Amino acid sequence: MANDKRRGHNEGSVYYVESRERWVAEVTIATGKRKKFYFKTKQEAIKKKNEALRELEMGILATGTRRRLGEYLEDWLENVHKGRLRVGTYVNYKKLIKYVIADLGDIWLQKLTPQHVQTFYSKKLNEGLSSKLINNIHGVLHVALENAVRWGLAPKNVCDLVTPPRIVSREVVPLSVEQARWFVDRVKKHRLEVLLVTAVVTGMRRGELLALRWPDIDFERSRLLVLHSVDFIAGHGYVEGQPKTVAGRRVISLPSFLVDMLKQHRTLQQDARKSAKDWQDRDLVFPNLKGGYLHPAHMGEKFRKILAEAGLPPIHFHDLRHSAASILLCMGVNIKVIQELLGHSDISITLRTYSHLLPSMQQEVIETWNEVFREDDQEDEKPG
Repeated sequence: MANDKRRGHNEGSVYYVESRERWVAEVTIATGKRKKFYFKTKQEAIKKKNEALRELEMGILATGTRRRLGEYLEDWLENVHKGRLRVGTYVNYKKLIKYVIADLGDIWLQKLTPQHVQTFYSKKLNEGLSSKLINNIHGVLHVALENAVRWGLAPKNVCDLVTPPRIVSREVVPLSVEQARWFVDRVKKHRLEVLLVTAVVTGMRRGELLALRWPDIDFERSRLLVLHSVDFIAGHGYVEGQPKTVAGRRVISLPSFLVDMLKQHRTLQQDARKSAKDWQDRDLVFPNLKGGYLHPAHMGEKFRKILAEAGLPPIHFHDLRHSAASILLCMGVNIKVIQELLGHSDISITLRTYSHLLPSMQQEVIETWNEVFREDDQEDEKPG
């Protein structure tokens, strides 16, 4: 078949390459630079040429080097995005992109389609991955592909055209007031007693409790400052940092009974410190037996054992935070106060998490309205 004559620059051209037995759609993207696409038929090449010219005019044509998705994701995370992330977030991102690389890593970025990603999500859901985890994968992939579009490596962000599964949250069953009282009673004299009571009363996160230091507690004003958080990350050890948001750095008022417990806890810790060998002077309120960070896994193991011995449901440690909020909400504490106590950056987070408790509280509103209008009726019945 004879070669078609090539068109001039800034236009598209279609021609046949006998050595490859393929039709070529070629578009000029810059001075001296051309982008080529290969097809079996002339019709396919013409269609692609027209599409490429339209994308070029709209500024969405992928003009960069061809790269496979897996190679790009690893490069993007290590050399582009890593510096913006906390260590814990970086490790989590690395785990998330591994799922993508395992299934879609060999696909060329420019040939990645919404169907590829949608099918991948469905497959992972059927394999037992949680809807929340898949949504997290979607979020990371979306950010990575947004960068690929900016670099001209992909024509569009296919994640914009994909629908991740609806998140089905784990049902949280917080402790009731009665269960909380029973729990506090059962942990008396336990080495973790003050830590667990502080968790129930303040709603502090696990990492915030484990990073709490004595200078953060103002005994005279009966309050503490949440300034730090710590976590144990495999391969990195204990990683301490500030709370993620400004709202996370907060002041929490303490009831007098908890202040007394903390004072007694400090005295006992000072005695233990004198007799301990190789004490690590970190000034932690809830350290391990040598003054260092208390390992989250060790604490979680002890917590589960306490729950079992107390005959309470096998809740997660984070559910103590939910328990604090739920108890306060049911006691009539203003939702805005609870937001500040928990360190939520936006009240919508608090409302979304605890809105299921609000309908039961509406009875008070109904009774208030009944009282108002009952008084109005009584006034109308008064003789003139």
